[in-house]
Amino acid sequence: MSPKDTANKRAEPDQTRPESDVSATPDFEQTLADLETLVTELEGGELPLEEAVQAFERGMQLSKSCQAALAQAEQKVRILLDADRGDENDLEDFAASE
Repeated sequence: MSPKDTANKRAEPDQTRPESDVSATPDFEQTLADLETLVTELEGGELPLEEAVQAFERGMQLSKSCQAALAQAEQKVRILLDADRGDENDLEDFAASE
C-alpha cells in the first residue's frame, strides 16, 4: 500500500462503531480537563486576541457540557435515592425519558 493509500485509509471514519458509541463523545472528565487547559492558556495571557476569543467561546461550550453532565448525574442520584425510599414511579419515569 502506498503512503497516499495509507493516508486516505486513515482519513475514513470508522464504520464499525455505531454513532452512539460512548467513545464518540468526550466524557465528563475529558471535557473538564479540556476546559482546565483552556483556562490555563487564557490566564497565561499569551494568546492573540482572536485566538483568546475563540478559546473563550470553546470554554463556554465545554462549561455548558460539564454543567449538563453534572445536572444529569444529580438527577440520577435523586431518582436512585427516591427509589431507595420506596418511590418507584420516579425511577420508571426517568428510564422512559432517556
